[in-house]
Amino acid sequence: MNVICLEDDAFYKLVEEVVARLADKKTNKVAKWISATEAMSLLGITSTTTLQNFRDQGKIRYSRVTKKNILYDIDSINEYLDDNSDDVL
Repeated sequence: MNVICLEDDAFYKLVEEVVARLADKKTNKVAKWISATEAMSLLGITSTTTLQNFRDQGKIRYSRVTKKNILYDIDSINEYLDDNSDDVL
């Protein structure tokens, strides 16, 4: 068995680096592009026609992967929701 000795400062610096890397991995799990179902859920809508209207009016960004597969930019959806929220305190 090998024993590794570290000074206090080196140990705490190592722990901080590990925590920072774990935090980076956790934040990277959020997908940039989401499905129509997920987009509709975030927007609080149930109609695909309404979702298409949002696309057609340029309210949210999207990417057409194939003819029937469209992905939506989660950042643009969040921005749309922020822009259209009431700032009531």
